[in-house]
Amino acid sequence: MKLVSRYLVRHIFIGFLAAAALLVPLFTLFDFISELEDVSARGYHWTQALAVVLMRVPRVIVNLSPFIALLGGIVGLGQLSASQEMTAIRMAGYSVTRIALAALSAGAIFTASLAAVDEWVASPLQQRAQTLKNRALANGLNGEASQGALWARRDNEFVRVKSVDTQGQPEGIEIFYYNADFSLRSYVYAETATLAEGATWILHHARRKEWSGGKESMVTQPVLPWQSLFPGNNLQTLSLPTDSFTVSQLRQYIAWLQHTAQPAAQYQIALWQKPARPLLLLAMILLALPFTFGHPRTPGMGSRLSLGVIVGLLTWIFVQIVINLGLLLAFNPALTALGPSLLMLIVALLLVARVNRKP
Repeated sequence: MKLVSRYLVRHIFIGFLAAAALLVPLFTLFDFISELEDVSARGYHWTQALAVVLMRVPRVIVNLSPFIALLGGIVGLGQLSASQEMTAIRMAGYSVTRIALAALSAGAIFTASLAAVDEWVASPLQQRAQTLKNRALANGLNGEASQGALWARRDNEFVRVKSVDTQGQPEGIEIFYYNADFSLRSYVYAETATLAEGATWILHHARRKEWSGGKESMVTQPVLPWQSLFPGNNLQTLSLPTDSFTVSQLRQYIAWLQHTAQPAAQYQIALWQKPARPLLLLAMILLALPFTFGHPRTPGMGSRLSLGVIVGLLTWIFVQIVINLGLLLAFNPALTALGPSLLMLIVALLLVARVNRKP
């Protein structure tokens, strides 16, 4: 990389730091205010809420990375434009295309760093934060679990777990066995279960009902072994937010959902959003160039940043609309996740090409 390109990359990264220093504390404060709604005297304390919010800071950085890229690019390149250094760079023979390539180099470094943070820092910390919160909330409910119900299916066998306690053990297990004509053949209810080796659960205080020949029979068993339909023995992980899953966890869970004929679109979209975010980040960096070269008579940096915030907000709304429509209308998960990012990248490239053609 030549000296001028390194100089541009350095200023762009300074812009990234400035944008992150503004956005991350602001959104972290909003997150903390939201967490305070769940704080109680007996369970979830404000100190725990603060710890949860701090552990989610890497996730905030990853989620805000496209906005950081856009505003950081506007700040970094805008400062060079305001000090007339950009004019000197252009006079030295640097075209808009070469400046865009330098910006993309900064974006590639930023993207690679964020991918590592997302996989090995943000996701594990977010999972720990959610587990800490769930356990604290459960303590406030006299040890009752706070996670929602879990469902699984294998052929004509369905299972529902009402909740998971603070030790990761299932409670309120209901197992339904259906005939080929979808009539209920048998039903098992167990108050609690213990996870044994492999995929075996030991159901405690189980009651089994069966229907045959128009007659109903019921058997009560203190202990009943059962082959679990859930992948692995960490049920708490299954109740975590989809954006907290690592790539390997998403692949494993999607494979299990497809094997058991369950809907997997939500997790497939979450998996495809992993490569979609870097594409959107690169698009946002390129969109910063028209703000630098496209409006030479703009009153100042404030107006450019304001317009950048509007563009970033509209982009975020557009992405969320497409993802939710994709889930609702069962669109292709890859197209749903990658489509908005690819579209924004094409728009950014066209705008850069248009600016490059200007004298």
